[in-house]
Amino acid sequence: LAQERAEASASDHLIIAEGDLSSAVLSWMIARPDGIQADRPAHQRVGMRDVRAIRDAADMFMQLDFKYGGGHGHKALRHYFRHEVLPLLDASYSQKVGTALFSAAAEVSQLLAWTAYDTGNHHLAHRYLTSTLRLTQVIDDRMFGARILGNLSHQANYLGNHTQAIQLARAAVEGAKGRATPRAMANYAAMEARALSNAGDGIAASQAMRDAERHFERADTAEDPAWLSYFDEAELMGELCHCFRDLKMRREAVEQAQRAVDSTDPKYARTLGFCRMVLAQSQLLNGELEAAVTTASLAVDGGDSLQSNRFQRYVTDFQNEVSVHAANPAVAAFNEKVHDALARLEEDDE
Repeated sequence: LAQERAEASASDHLIIAEGDLSSAVLSWMIARPDGIQADRPAHQRVGMRDVRAIRDAADMFMQLDFKYGGGHGHKALRHYFRHEVLPLLDASYSQKVGTALFSAAAEVSQLLAWTAYDTGNHHLAHRYLTSTLRLTQVIDDRMFGARILGNLSHQANYLGNHTQAIQLARAAVEGAKGRATPRAMANYAAMEARALSNAGDGIAASQAMRDAERHFERADTAEDPAWLSYFDEAELMGELCHCFRDLKMRREAVEQAQRAVDSTDPKYARTLGFCRMVLAQSQLLNGELEAAVTTASLAVDGGDSLQSNRFQRYVTDFQNEVSVHAANPAVAAFNEKVHDALARLEEDDE
């Protein structure tokens, strides 16, 4: 992890090597936990105060990510992780503190991976995700490890490797059985549903969606870790509306996407932007061109400050879908709005 470096403009068509990923997943599935080396001699002693500070920092960076996109705080988070978190792993600590420390470090590492993914740096994101998976093995945190597999599935699905995405999501579901809360299981099942939907397997995708909803119905029956607090009903609806869109289930896609938009807290600006773009695409599937353009325009207005390659791709995908209507005044105005928004982002980068 300490040797990470930024990759040159990674392509959205990158496919992660099957062999490397399969090896990491297999190791996570079958390896016994290493355990931490408690109370070893070291110049520095770590306490729970240090762990709380890391978690507070992680929460702050996560809120920045939700509101402004991965590009906003990634460099600062990377510096914090390398200089403030990693050195503590080699310090001295009790068994209890060490377990909490590795857990907090895994959360920061995961967020680093996610922000890299959001900015389009897929090699770096993949490296951090697989390294984070290794951190979860040390303390036998199956629930967070399964979350990492879900994130890897999300990335593979985004990059178009649907077979890999399905396998990773299923590994998360199977690997976490009996070790994760219902809310977490709903998250893993939703990742499986998204991968299956993108692959066009409607029957299996529908089953995975039902599984996700069934698990979520029991979400309040167990105490969840703080890192899972974001996964509320609106977040689940946001995941599932992607499935209905990809399966070309037009009525369901519009209904679910509208519910997701209405339910998403505006502080999750990127999520709201995604849901609005899925709603726009779903309206377009229904032949509602003007409604679709209006919805997409709201998404661009609301996502004006997002430094997120993923959000930009949602917008450009929609532009491609409406390109056959380029002469339509509403479409032309939308394209001009997108051009102006991108120009403002570039000006902010100067």
